[in-house]
Amino acid sequence: MIDVMYDLSILDAIKYQNPTSLETYKINPSQYIFKKYKVDSAQFAQSNIYYASNYRDYKEMYDELIKRIESKKIVLDSLVMREDKKKAKLQADSLKRIKVTPIKEDSLLLRKSKLIKKRKDTLAIQ
Repeated sequence: MIDVMYDLSILDAIKYQNPTSLETYKINPSQYIFKKYKVDSAQFAQSNIYYASNYRDYKEMYDELIKRIESKKIVLDSLVMREDKKKAKLQADSLKRIKVTPIKEDSLLLRKSKLIKKRKDTLAIQ
């Protein structure tokens, strides 16, 4: 039952984090879980009622579920951090390859003066 609830939790997290991902792959979380564990919705509901009827057992099951999720979270966080570092390094490397030609201050002043002159000419015509 813990495995079923763990997988449901992961799929629910995916659904709320990125709703289009499940739609893109046409995955119905409940149907996927039922098929994977060879149960139907009635069997799952009956099992859930059975475990829920004993508060202590149900709490222990949820505590185990939380431990499992937390342990996976630590691993996934470290993988995400590693991936972010790779992306940052690639971006920094690509920025180094870009050749930037500095604009001379004189050319900026020349452009600005041309714009001012053009505006004055336009205003004088009106």
